[in-house]
Amino acid sequence: MTIKLKTPISEEEIRKLRMGDEVLLSGIIVTARDQAHKLMVEKKPDFIRPYLEGSVIYHCGPVVRKNPDGTWTFISAGPTTSIREEPYQGEVICEYKVRGVIGKGGMGKKTLEALKKCGAVYFHAVGGAGTLIANSVKRVVDVFMLEEFGTPEAFWVIEVEDLPLVVTMDSHGESIHEKVLEKSKERFLRLVGLK
Repeated sequence: MTIKLKTPISEEEIRKLRMGDEVLLSGIIVTARDQAHKLMVEKKPDFIRPYLEGSVIYHCGPVVRKNPDGTWTFISAGPTTSIREEPYQGEVICEYKVRGVIGKGGMGKKTLEALKKCGAVYFHAVGGAGTLIANSVKRVVDVFMLEEFGTPEAFWVIEVEDLPLVVTMDSHGESIHEKVLEKSKERFLRLVGLK
C-alpha cells in the first residue's frame, strides 16, 4: 500500500514509516547539495529555516528554465548521490527539524543515528528518471543563493505533488543500504574462498 504524505510532516507520522514503505510525497520541499549543507552547518542561515521545519531536503541538482514572466520551470529533477552530505546531514536534520531526506545511494551511520534521534527518514528516488520526476514539481516557490552557488547548488524551494519515493532508512535504525552491503560482502568473501 502506498502512503501519501504532505509537508509539513509531524514526527509522529515519520515514526510510523518503516524501511521498504512506498510513499507519494506532496507539499513544499527544498533542494540542497554540498555548498548548501556546508552553509547550513557553518552559518546556520535563518532564511531557509521556515521552509525546512517539518519538510524534506532533496539532494538534487536540477535543470531549470527561466520563463518570460520571471518564474522558473524544472526540466529535470533527478536525485544526486547522497553520501557526499554525510559529514553534515545529521546535524542539519536535527538543527532544522527536517523530517526527511531524498536522494540516491543511501547514507551512513552518522545520518542513521540522526534519523533515530530526531525523527526523520531517508527516501530513495529513482536515479536516471530526472525528467519524469520533474513532472511532480508543480511550481518553484523561491530560490536562494542562486548567484553565489549557481543553479545546481542553490536552495530551490519547490512544491511537489505525488513524488514517488521509497523509505530505505527509517527512524528505527533500519537501513536497506546497510543490509545490501552486508550481504554483498558476505557473498564476495564466499566467491573468493575466504569464507
